[in-house]
Amino acid sequence: MLRHGVRLAAALAALSLAVAPAATFAAEAARKPATGKALALTRAASPESVGFDSARLAKLDAYMAGVVAQGRVPGMTTLLARHGKIVSFKTYGDVSFGGPPMKEDAIFRIYSMTKPITGVAMMILFEEGKWRLDDPVTRYIPEFKTLRVVKTVNPDGTMVLEDMRRPPTMREIMSHTAGFGYGLQDEHPVDKLYREKRVLGANGLKDMVDRTATIPLVFQPGTDWRYSSSVDIQGYVVEKLSGQTLGQFMEQRIFKPLKMNDTAFFVPADKASRLAPVFYFNRDTGKVEEAKTIFGSDLPTYLTPPANESGGGGLVGTTMDYARFAQMILNKGELDGVRILSPASVEMMGTNMIAKDVLVRSNGTNVTRFNEAVGFGLDFMVVNDPRAAGTLEGKGTMSWGGAAGTWFWVDPTNDIIFVGMIQRLGGSGGDDLGTMARTLTYQALLHPEK
Repeated sequence: MLRHGVRLAAALAALSLAVAPAATFAAEAARKPATGKALALTRAASPESVGFDSARLAKLDAYMAGVVAQGRVPGMTTLLARHGKIVSFKTYGDVSFGGPPMKEDAIFRIYSMTKPITGVAMMILFEEGKWRLDDPVTRYIPEFKTLRVVKTVNPDGTMVLEDMRRPPTMREIMSHTAGFGYGLQDEHPVDKLYREKRVLGANGLKDMVDRTATIPLVFQPGTDWRYSSSVDIQGYVVEKLSGQTLGQFMEQRIFKPLKMNDTAFFVPADKASRLAPVFYFNRDTGKVEEAKTIFGSDLPTYLTPPANESGGGGLVGTTMDYARFAQMILNKGELDGVRILSPASVEMMGTNMIAKDVLVRSNGTNVTRFNEAVGFGLDFMVVNDPRAAGTLEGKGTMSWGGAAGTWFWVDPTNDIIFVGMIQRLGGSGGDDLGTMARTLTYQALLHPEK
């Protein structure tokens, strides 16, 4: 799962602004808040107008086109914007091998890129005073009061359990330091139990919580970092505190206000032809083929409402929809004159929440290792010291990615967003695309002062 561009531990949840009349773009371009940040996404006059060098930026296009030409994926989309200006929105290849060309309005399974959206849903309720960061989770989910904790694992895989020293906090379920498992891998006996009990295949979020309550925590809350089902648990908290289903809340409070018209937990029949299939590398045949399973279960069709609306990985959406979400985060909670969160709430989401004594130990996923240069906030990975982290992006960049290879980042220092969409499980068959996209984007930003 995830280094820049973040692919899941298993491996591990439409261009609504088409070309508008010039007068409309001019009017939109003039709408800027006092901070100088653009309020809306519009087309850039040229890469040079927002500080990029066109010749250098062509290296990004050439690399992504090469990934498709190599057969690593049948197609992809990428969107780069700076100062609210779309510098590049590209489509490459086809939706499937030999299929129709990839289009800007293709719908993708975004898997864990669902997580930051669920985090925003949580923060909306936070701003309404319905929960606090260091509240015990058991205040909202009493089913977790009897959770036990793995003390040690015996050579035969059996677990020695102990009592919780204290319940996990809301801060910890939003920063993956609570101790929950996931089941995306089965190397740990806790994750084996998540698979056996089909936690992620539960019949609704209450059922998911009930199944989770029967499985011990991997570690004492707050003592380590482990990618987990905690964002699915957040989805249940949203339902409980709002009185709506997670999908209803997201539609009313996030998708509709942000004009994310194609983002939902399933694709309706009139849009089904736009849903891109998912691929994987079949080691037996040596070919990239269409996937039929994920994490040991049948791959959902996403064409009917799911039994369980997964806040950790259940959404589908378009590249432009997610760009609008990312631009809202970059604008500190606002887009097109619609405010979703206060600036302070967005800043808190982008603040590292992993305790220092946890950061200094080896932790994280099998690819990511958090430290003082790269941490984790509230449902976002956060770069605190990019040069020490070995990356060219700006300080404070917030990001994550999805199991099928999708990735995004929001860079407040350079006023940049980037969204990349592919549909391939288990990695892209070569260099991580999110990492390469960062390098090739920022080597082309020659005039960041513009």
